[in-house]
Amino acid sequence: MSYLDEGPRQEEAVLMLHGNPTWSFYYRQLVGALSPARRCIVPDHVGMGLSEKPAGYEYTLASRIADVAALVASLGLRRVDLVVHDWGGAIGFGFAAKFPAMIGRLVVLNTAAFTSARIPLRIAACKLPAVGPLLVRGLNGFAAPATVMAMHRRALSPEERRAYLFPYDSWANRVGVNSFVQDIPLRPSHRSWATLVGVEQGLTQFRDRPALLEWGGRDFCFNDSFLWRWREVLPHAEVHRHGDAGHYILEDAREDVVPRVAAFLRAD
Repeated sequence: MSYLDEGPRQEEAVLMLHGNPTWSFYYRQLVGALSPARRCIVPDHVGMGLSEKPAGYEYTLASRIADVAALVASLGLRRVDLVVHDWGGAIGFGFAAKFPAMIGRLVVLNTAAFTSARIPLRIAACKLPAVGPLLVRGLNGFAAPATVMAMHRRALSPEERRAYLFPYDSWANRVGVNSFVQDIPLRPSHRSWATLVGVEQGLTQFRDRPALLEWGGRDFCFNDSFLWRWREVLPHAEVHRHGDAGHYILEDAREDVVPRVAAFLRAD
C-alpha cells in the first residue's frame, strides 16, 4: 500500500480516503492546505494509484477496511479526523465503527456508507459478467469517462486528466478499478453486503461528532437522495450543497470547498 504522510509527525492526523477510480492525487490541494499544521495520511487502496496491483488480492470491502486499520496501527496514530469520498465512505466508516474512540471530525464528500439498490445504468453495465471486465479493464471504460463525467462546473486540464489516468494504463493495472465496480453490493447475496450492513449499523455512533458535508449537486452517481440520507445520519452536520458541481467535488468546486474543509479541520 502506497500512502502520503505529510505534515508534522503527530499522533493525531487527518485520514483521507479516496474512492474509485481516483487515488491520493484527488486530495493534493487539501493536503497542501493542511499539511503545514496537520499531519495528513492519504493511502492509495491496494490495486489503485501507486499501490501494488496484485491479481490475487481479495478485493472486498472487508479487506479495504482491514488495510486502513493496519496502516493506522503501523503509524501509531491515536486519533484521526476522517475525510471520505466515493468508496472512501464505506471504507472509512467501516474503520471508524471498529475504532470509534479514535474518530474526531468528519468530512463527507459525495459518498455513501449504507446500503442502496440505486445504481446508474452506465455503472450497472460495468458490473455485467464478461462485458464488465472488457469495458473497465480492456477499454478503460470507467476511469477514462470519469475524468469528464465527474466534473460539471469546469473541465479537468489535460495535465490533471493524465494524472488521474496515470496509474491505470493497462489491463493489469486496472484490476483494482474493475474490482471496486464488481464489489458494489446491491443485494443480500453479494459477498460485501453483510459488511456494508455492519458499516451502516455503526453510523449511529457518530451522530454527535463535528461533521461537514460538502456535496456536488450534479453527481451522476451519488445524487441528492444520498445527501438527504447523510442529513439523517449526521443531523448536526454543517451542510453545503454545490448545485453546479459534479462527483469530483474537491476538483470541481475546489475554490469553495478546499478552504472551508481546511478551516474545519484546523479548528480546535
